[in-house]
Amino acid sequence: MSTAAATPARTGQVLADLLPASRVRDAALVLGGAALTGLAAQISVPVPGSPVPVTGQTFAALLVGTALGAGRGFVALTLYAVAGLAGVPWFASGTSGVAPSFGYILGMILAATVVGALARRGADRSMLRMAGTMLVGEAIIYAVGVPYLALATGMSATAAIAAGLTPFLIGDALKAALAMGALPTAWKFANKR
Repeated sequence: MSTAAATPARTGQVLADLLPASRVRDAALVLGGAALTGLAAQISVPVPGSPVPVTGQTFAALLVGTALGAGRGFVALTLYAVAGLAGVPWFASGTSGVAPSFGYILGMILAATVVGALARRGADRSMLRMAGTMLVGEAIIYAVGVPYLALATGMSATAAIAAGLTPFLIGDALKAALAMGALPTAWKFANKR
């Protein structure tokens, strides 16, 4: 019997934990998570009638939280938000500062933390659990973003839902499907090494 055979990753780990532990690793992962989110935010498509564009940042934020875990995911998304508020032009379409869509960024911080905690419990190991994890993350983003949009613009709740939720549901389903395949596959690859 060979002791060189790969053993499955333990529950309680996220993908980032497979890298050798160090403060440098953690700092690089946090900076990389913030940068990935900022880069993904540049994939931005305006939605007619909505001040909120379709972007890649929600997918990146959930991916960062899931891959890095709750703590590092929280710090990465907080860094993304604070740097954007300070003037780094990496919010959607190269913007910075507070906008009507800033509530979604606040929601992403909370969502990254929650999906990171779920991933530590193994939620990123199968397609079905990953789909549920992404749906929880998206629901959190909307639960913060839509009310913020209503308050920031003076929209009614119905108008905010029509402008800040409904147009994004199909895209979010596609993002969830992508994550459903990507993260469980990454774990299968990691467990074979």
